[in-house]
Amino acid sequence: MQRRELQVLRNRFNEERRFIQIIAGPRQIGKTTLALQLILELNFPTHYVTADIPSTKELSWIDEQFDIMRLKMKSSNMGLIIFDEIQKINNWEESIKSNWEKDTKNKIKLHVLLLGSSPILMQKGTESLMGRFEIVRMGHWSYKEMNNAFGWNEEKYIVYGGYPGAATLINDFQRWRLYILNSIIEPTLSKDILFLENIRKPALLKQVCELGALYSSRILSYTKMLGQLHDVGNTVTIAHYLNLLSKAGIVAGLPKYSKREIKKQSSSPKLQVLNTAFITSYTSKNIKEAKKDKVYWGHLVESAVGSHLINQAIKYNGKIYYWRDGNYEIDFILIIEGKIIAIEVKSHYRKTVLYGMDMFSRKHHVDKKMLIGGDGISVGEFLNTEITELI
Repeated sequence: MQRRELQVLRNRFNEERRFIQIIAGPRQIGKTTLALQLILELNFPTHYVTADIPSTKELSWIDEQFDIMRLKMKSSNMGLIIFDEIQKINNWEESIKSNWEKDTKNKIKLHVLLLGSSPILMQKGTESLMGRFEIVRMGHWSYKEMNNAFGWNEEKYIVYGGYPGAATLINDFQRWRLYILNSIIEPTLSKDILFLENIRKPALLKQVCELGALYSSRILSYTKMLGQLHDVGNTVTIAHYLNLLSKAGIVAGLPKYSKREIKKQSSSPKLQVLNTAFITSYTSKNIKEAKKDKVYWGHLVESAVGSHLINQAIKYNGKIYYWRDGNYEIDFILIIEGKIIAIEVKSHYRKTVLYGMDMFSRKHHVDKKMLIGGDGISVGEFLNTEITELI
């Protein structure tokens, strides 16, 4: 389990100061399990409820749960109430705010923990809670976590990604694939993102999602993306949908590194999945087939490194870019704590000359250069590394 987040939450809720704490992250990464583990580690009353049932659509339900929790606290000076899937109740933030202020006035030390998908909680509800909440951002499971929990080697992780709920299904490839498509991707598109805002072209959104997975690790202009799609759209719509998919934890469009912000925003994106399970589920290539296709395997390895970087950047407030100038290119530029780290990925094992790295170093300041694969650090070793260790 993701012990770092558990430790952070335990420490915060044991403080005297009250918190509204938000766990924000994609579907099926263990947010609920983390909350239930937290309950076992606290020595004061808790109350866990989920809004993921039809009878909880009224705001009065939230008030009722706070009243139940206050009764539980009669013999304690501190408590924690946990709302799972809170975004499924319209205007939930107003009721949370009202109850929070009520407890503040009455000097009731009741902490609040809200669980939900990142785009909804971070954009639709938190504005009215400004100054009252903190966020713990959770990304997809890392190689280290999948290795510790399921004994996976790096090849399994590269192909099947970081979904703990699907780990036991990989021996039945079609069942695993349908789980990813139907239980993760489909509800993320048809429920989570549609909660965020009105999507005028849901079919186009699905096509952008699939395109992003199939072309992960490749730089593709928005105009070229339009040429690959069956539904009618425009470059502004494509860019917007790609941004929503990134916030939902599926596919990101990495900007080109530049000292000028306007160039970053106007550049062609490098498509990058946040979990390689999406690539495998769309291409239908199992681990044996993936390793046979050397070009495909190269894209898969690079995507695994990219997804690791992005999910780590979510945790540690880093930023990820790519860089290209003519024929010179660097796979990833990581910026963390003011340091610039240039990263190249190679899936083969022969000695490599990094012309792009040399050119980038002439044009930009770089604090560290890294080669992953080839005659550099192994892919498995890198996937087992926290990005804070690279500084």
